[in-house]
Amino acid sequence: MLSHHIIQSFEGQEITPDKAMEIGNELCRRFLKNDYQYVLAVHTDTDNVHCHIIFNAVNMWNGKTFETLENRKADYAWKRLQRISDEICEEYGLSVIKKPERSKGKSYFEWDMNRQGLSWKTKLKWAIDECIKESLSFEEFLKKLVERNIEVVYNPDRVIDLKFRMEGQERFTRARSLGWYYETEQIKKRIVLCHSEFIYRPRTRIIDTTQRKFLDSYGLNRWADIQNMKEASRVINVLTQLNVGSQKQLETAALIEHAKQGTVVDRLNKISREIDVINDHIMWRKTCRKYKPFYDELQTKSGLFRKSYEKKYATELGRYTEARESLRAAYSQTGQKVPSLEELEQKKTALLQERSEKNAEYQEQKKLLKEVEYARKTLAEYLENERNTQEKKRKKGELE
Repeated sequence: MLSHHIIQSFEGQEITPDKAMEIGNELCRRFLKNDYQYVLAVHTDTDNVHCHIIFNAVNMWNGKTFETLENRKADYAWKRLQRISDEICEEYGLSVIKKPERSKGKSYFEWDMNRQGLSWKTKLKWAIDECIKESLSFEEFLKKLVERNIEVVYNPDRVIDLKFRMEGQERFTRARSLGWYYETEQIKKRIVLCHSEFIYRPRTRIIDTTQRKFLDSYGLNRWADIQNMKEASRVINVLTQLNVGSQKQLETAALIEHAKQGTVVDRLNKISREIDVINDHIMWRKTCRKYKPFYDELQTKSGLFRKSYEKKYATELGRYTEARESLRAAYSQTGQKVPSLEELEQKKTALLQERSEKNAEYQEQKKLLKEVEYARKTLAEYLENERNTQEKKRKKGELE
């Protein structure tokens, strides 16, 4: 390895670029001890100021590598780097992530959510889904996010037009990084769909026993309690299926099931896009197969005979050349060999099969989510009804 790359990030905009440069240089001085050449740059074009440090892996005094001198014991040197960076930031009164766990680019917040079995992306998707269901317009959707303490930046004139940041997140999350289902246009379509007459809205059968007629009639109240317990038993079946035992656990389970559905939807859309691409490639391959004889025949001719042939079969030769170049361009970027027609059709068949399986998985997930949503609403109404009933009974007893 010729060099190493370090990124030192700071919380939001709590630091100026000049101060970041000063801290970056101090980090290099303490960590590299003037033994390695380095280049330091401060970036201000994102939501948080950060330093990029690239240092030469070869010690400029003895010619030995950084790995040989500093990194013999696993990742000891990188832990030392982290400690030094934290010490400097604390000296300057800046934010420091407490108890971080080393991972591939995860913040402490994301690590903590993963430790609990819920990543911040899962929680963010859940919050977005809930706001979509509660909103009548995209503008209202943005307001609902703010009410949930989620920062949102929407700028339709930019390529990255929508991004979010939950409380505890270090950086903003681009909508597109959450998947196709969470891009701006899809969110707008989902808001419209949520308020169409075809969307499923769970309606519970919980009877409000706080009404006077139930409080005044033991028999009627007893009947209502039995009906409510029947609905509660349906909820218990869902809780058992999800292996949860409380309202809080049900909320967490619902969040996870929504995330699963989003993952399936993302994959379904990716498969559809892949099928569209392969359809183009198959069409080009078939075109090449159909018109290649004209091209091969052209190679046997020369002089005036060649020109005459090219003029006579210009359309056929043009279609062959266009299809061939389209195929080459499609695979040149990846360095892959252009597959045969048979290989393309086999890949398409596999994708169609996977799409069919994913569709079945989506339908099952959709069915489960209906039950989960019904259970959430029923349980909340049932518990609220019980609290209100007991309160009214207590007040009635006090008055009597």
